[in-house]
Amino acid sequence: MDLLRFSTAGSVDDGKSTLIGRLLMDTKNLFEDQLEAVEKASRRRGQDAADLALLTDGLKAEREQGITIDVAYRYFATPKRKFIIADTPGHTQYTRNMVTGASTASLAVVLVDARKGVVEQTCRHAFISSLLGIQHIILAVNKMDLVDHEEARFAAIVDEFEAFASRLDVAQIDYIPISALLGDNVAHRSTKMDWYQGPTLLHQLETVRVTGTSNTVDARCAVQYVVRPQTTEHHDFRGYAGAVIGGAFRPGDEVLVLPSGFESKVESIYVGEDRVEESFAPMSVTMTLSDDIDISRGDMICKPGNQPSLGQDLDVMLCWFSSQAKMKAGSKYLVRHTSREAQCIVSSIEYRVDVNTLHRQEDVEALTMNDVARAKLRVSRPLAFDPYRRNRTTGAIVLIDPFSHDTVAAGMIRG
Repeated sequence: MDLLRFSTAGSVDDGKSTLIGRLLMDTKNLFEDQLEAVEKASRRRGQDAADLALLTDGLKAEREQGITIDVAYRYFATPKRKFIIADTPGHTQYTRNMVTGASTASLAVVLVDARKGVVEQTCRHAFISSLLGIQHIILAVNKMDLVDHEEARFAAIVDEFEAFASRLDVAQIDYIPISALLGDNVAHRSTKMDWYQGPTLLHQLETVRVTGTSNTVDARCAVQYVVRPQTTEHHDFRGYAGAVIGGAFRPGDEVLVLPSGFESKVESIYVGEDRVEESFAPMSVTMTLSDDIDISRGDMICKPGNQPSLGQDLDVMLCWFSSQAKMKAGSKYLVRHTSREAQCIVSSIEYRVDVNTLHRQEDVEALTMNDVARAKLRVSRPLAFDPYRRNRTTGAIVLIDPFSHDTVAAGMIRG
């Protein structure tokens, strides 16, 4: 049985948490005591029906305000597929949480309130989903019960979103009218929208053909730790522990270590204490090589003739997170890339993207919170990287304020 990771996105109060609660309930992935607890909590708050959003709103502030702040992960399964859902926030100030939740997803469900239509956060989340390499988007037009299930209203929202989405780099977009509160077209077909002949949301999630987020072609292993037990039993053991973030490695493979450029062969591969004959993403392994060469944390093990780019100049698309500071040309940050950390300076801000029109705004002096922009960085140490479209891990960076150590931006390397 395969696994689909998907995120829910959209503006505040579009019903993301309620939709996930409905999916969990209608697919019978809730325990009776969970549903009873939600019903009791809903009655205490004076609500007539169970507030399904309480199933995912775990923080006290979320329950009190009726909003999503942090990313909530939920798991459920049907006879056809397993699912991991990232319920991401809709508020503008929590866009960075949305980026985190969507970064590992293969599909995004973007909700729209049928009364409000496409708003700025709808466009922002769809655009960021596209930047993150998500190739499948489902636009779920929610709260159709509040617009009398009108086909004309649904069609108008579809037309509005299509005009925007025509410029996104997304392979497939599906449009489904739903009512998460009442369950219409979520897991069961609605009897109130006979004009809609497409699949339910659950059927689409079960049958959509998606590829994994891992690169299975380009062998990459980011070294995190050098294992030197120096015990009597393992006196001369030297292993390189790290995550396989692309392709596969087998004993006997010729390998290249970056940035040093030294070559060797894989002698053995361990998962824990067990020796294995093959490793692939996303396994965490310890490799031993035939030659004693200088390898340390942050180095990349790959294969000759199929190595990543190596350089100190990065061309990135990034989302600026900080509400306290602005990003300007000449600003200095720490950059974290796989297991390597280095200093960097912003060489230039090429342009900022207007998330409503996708137009490029040039001559930008500074970026503020939630701005999406293209920038060029100069890094103090060479990084071994791939374009983000080719490998989500080796093509991703985060920028960290060197004083507060807060994460201030996430970036996708263009290549």
